[in-house]
Amino acid sequence: MTKFLLLFLFLWPSPVAASDPPMMYADDSRGRPFSKDPHVIRFGNRYLMYYSIPPFNDNRPNDGWAIGIAESRDLTAWRKVGEILPRDEYEAKGLCAPGAIVRGGRVHLFYQTYGNGPKDAICHAVSDDGIEFTRDATNPIFRPTGAWTSGRAIDAEVFLDGPTAFLYFATRDPAGKIQKLGVATASSKSDFSRSAWKQAADDSILFPQREWERDCIEAASVLKRGREFVMFYAGAYNNAPQQIGVAVSRDGIRWRRLSDQPFLANGAPGEWNASESGHPHIFRDVGGRTWLFFQGNNTKGKTWHLSKVEVGWRQGRPFVKKGGEKR
Repeated sequence: MTKFLLLFLFLWPSPVAASDPPMMYADDSRGRPFSKDPHVIRFGNRYLMYYSIPPFNDNRPNDGWAIGIAESRDLTAWRKVGEILPRDEYEAKGLCAPGAIVRGGRVHLFYQTYGNGPKDAICHAVSDDGIEFTRDATNPIFRPTGAWTSGRAIDAEVFLDGPTAFLYFATRDPAGKIQKLGVATASSKSDFSRSAWKQAADDSILFPQREWERDCIEAASVLKRGREFVMFYAGAYNNAPQQIGVAVSRDGIRWRRLSDQPFLANGAPGEWNASESGHPHIFRDVGGRTWLFFQGNNTKGKTWHLSKVEVGWRQGRPFVKKGGEKR
């Protein structure tokens, strides 16, 4: 068995190339380098990154998609410090795509169930240390309703703006083909349980319309600059290739694209992200610097790594700083 595993890892195609960026992280606890859906917070004197990890392959208990947790002091070198495994019946098939906020010295984690098709929904958990979480007794806390949606909700992103908490999510059309974005709201002082959330739009707030977006828009990540909301989102399904776009809004509900082209494209053939640059998370650090975390691979999804680029701002509009982490 050991010889087979060593041969497996030796033959597995590497997703890295000579020109890789300084940050390149992948969790190999499932037998191959594989991390998706990054979300970063600053909590105390360290950074925590939550991300999706795939199932094991040997039918062990609690086998399903899960959430990994890594810590860093500099946003570049990461060390795994924990996992959140499927536990309760509603998430027994898996959980993934985490999004986190810090409020009142506690981490609120929002994540999706996995493997239930149109019944997948958004869940909530709370932690005092960012590692061990207590599930919300009302889970799942949100799924959309209406003729515009299949009822599925994935890729949770919660953004606090004054008295309002915005919950952005991806859903599909009733036929289950087109992925698109929706939004719900709650009081930013609420407990974020099921009764706190109200669907804020009875239609998609952003759906695929550009050629590069194909049949999918998902993974919204939002910050605010002045009075304007800025959303980074993923266009197209995984490895189609998925690429990253940007939209803006004045109220957090009605959005318009900044460009017909991707903000961050997939890499050229041979580069580590040739298959895609996807599932963004925009992170504003203390001091105001902003970093775009994202997933990528060049193996058509056999492996996945997480990386980042620094985002600069010119007349209120984002751009990727040349040199990555150099100012």
